[in-house]
Amino acid sequence: MGLTVASVGYPLAMVSSQTAGGAEQVLSILDESLVREGHRSVVLAPRGSSCRGLLIPAEVPAGVLDEAAKREARRSFKKLLDRTLEACPVDLVHMHGLDFDAYLPGVEVPVVVTLHLPVSWYAAGALGRVGPNVNLVSVSESQARTAACEIPIRRVIPNGIDLGRFHPMEKKSNYALAISRLCPEKGIHLAIDAAERAGIDLIVAGRLFEYPEHRAYFDAMVRPRLNRRIRFIGRVGGRGKAALLAGARCLLIPSLAPETSSLTAMEAMASGTPVVAFRTGALPEIVSSGDTGFLVNDVEEMAEAIRRADGIDSRLCRSEAERRFSSASMFAAYLELYRAVTGGEPVQEPEAA
Repeated sequence: MGLTVASVGYPLAMVSSQTAGGAEQVLSILDESLVREGHRSVVLAPRGSSCRGLLIPAEVPAGVLDEAAKREARRSFKKLLDRTLEACPVDLVHMHGLDFDAYLPGVEVPVVVTLHLPVSWYAAGALGRVGPNVNLVSVSESQARTAACEIPIRRVIPNGIDLGRFHPMEKKSNYALAISRLCPEKGIHLAIDAAERAGIDLIVAGRLFEYPEHRAYFDAMVRPRLNRRIRFIGRVGGRGKAALLAGARCLLIPSLAPETSSLTAMEAMASGTPVVAFRTGALPEIVSSGDTGFLVNDVEEMAEAIRRADGIDSRLCRSEAERRFSSASMFAAYLELYRAVTGGEPVQEPEAA
């Protein structure tokens, strides 16, 4: 018999195959894989999300995403998750949100928590206080190494992508590409600096969430610098994203955060496109400098790497992605963990009256 898994997203980010966020993309891939392999998937996510399994839509605040909106969204998620688990027996709950501790299930059920963000970004003490039924998963070795000894990391399961959605293009265009959330820690203003110094067009794609600090960053550091050579095109997904990645001379990742993973870097490599990234967090685990892109330390080095990107073999980028970043391998690892934490015995559906 198959398992029944309840996946819980972040309260303020919709889930779909077109989503921009890494956590939401991973959740979407796991949901799709569960259904395809004959398991039952239940997804708790904001209204407007889409999934292959049963969607439990949560009403979350619209407009400015300030602290009051976050608290309201967490209360909504907590109430809806507890009601869902009372009505629908599940084998385990898989949580993906940064604030998962605010809406942990109120019933005894095995819980898997994937830590998609830097360990230090979680609430103080939250990871060390988890109960014996909560299993923490790290998405990279570098992230796991940052965890304090009292944080019980159960397993490291690297992220993966659907390789079938990305393909190399025989002839590339002459633009650099940056895809990310528009927020201070992603360093898009530094990608603009590097592209201007390298004398290349830059396309910036991604979502601007209405967090006050994100809006302030975009209005001060990005918007004033947009012109015919530096373009912001907003959120992209699906075939449009795949085409942008395949056509780019290189993907720029000027992140100032200790990145725990990078699905976009994996997608670029699957598209035969080299990655030029700051040497931070898990990016050295993904990019092989000189082979599938370049790891750099500052804007000057990024500009020089952009100029050298044509020397990277697109076929090697694709073969490395196939060898290392398959979503099928990621799902197999999670399924193994699911069976381990549930004892391998799925719940029995209640008999019809």
